[in-house]
Amino acid sequence: MLTASAFVTPVVLTIVTGLIAAVLLTVAGKIFAVPVDETAVKIRECLPGANCGACGFVGCDDYAGALAKDHSIAPNKCVPGGAGAAAAIAAVLGVDAGETVEKVANVMCSGLEDCTSKEMDYQGIQSCAAVKNFFGGPGSCKYGCIGLGDCTKVCQYDAIQVCNGVAKVDRDKCVGCGMCANTCPQKIIDILPKTSRVTVGCSSKDLGKNVTKACKVGCIGCKMCEKTCKFDAIHVVDNLAKIDPDKCKNCGMCAKACPRKIIHVVPRPGQKPIVKVAPKTEDGAAPVKPSEITRPEAPAPGSEPEKKTE
Repeated sequence: MLTASAFVTPVVLTIVTGLIAAVLLTVAGKIFAVPVDETAVKIRECLPGANCGACGFVGCDDYAGALAKDHSIAPNKCVPGGAGAAAAIAAVLGVDAGETVEKVANVMCSGLEDCTSKEMDYQGIQSCAAVKNFFGGPGSCKYGCIGLGDCTKVCQYDAIQVCNGVAKVDRDKCVGCGMCANTCPQKIIDILPKTSRVTVGCSSKDLGKNVTKACKVGCIGCKMCEKTCKFDAIHVVDNLAKIDPDKCKNCGMCAKACPRKIIHVVPRPGQKPIVKVAPKTEDGAAPVKPSEITRPEAPAPGSEPEKKTE
């Protein structure tokens, strides 16, 4: 027959074992505890947590730790956080926030589906990185956007989407973190200052005659843009026009000169197209064009001018 001690003894042993384990874990936690830098914790709270690596560090925790240890590191390296994060970090460290330059991603391709053609019907893994290894991609242009959206999958801000076969950036949503640029296997996404409003929408380095066969709008390296620019801001390198954002004045003259219309000018915020409307006549009739105006003939030399009759 079972006695009470048969039940009590195991329970007591379990409780004692648990207490001993708790004491050992507590002691181990004290001995092997990792000291926490309170400054790093405060800095980490100022960062957006994108872990994009645009600052040059592994992630937000690494950047916060480096700032806490070395105050000479610039507090304005967080591209997604922008000026707000820089000011908050500077307040924690007691340093100057410095100037923050807003950045935005730019896709250097304009080869929409109706402008270029496919060389194959790819049915494999729907990934740009995967199809890149398969004869360089399905498109006739081996430099252009593959269009399977690897960039859209890594964007945390829903700022880039594939439209008509080409990735397109929403400048209002983009924070310039660069994750899309790092992911793109074609390396056709550039991170530019947001003040740069003139961009070249092509990445092909082929000769002009080959570009025209692959794409209706690709850069042919004609150098018309280079000859037009008065600020030495655009040059054709490796058969492709390249803009120096430090020299570019956003005048747009190169875009007007480009015969392929591959240079794009982003309108200023709030800018509306100017539409000139001809003034209406008093009777509401259509305005007379200058070419339709009949001017009186000049009097012949030596003749007297016609006198008005009352």
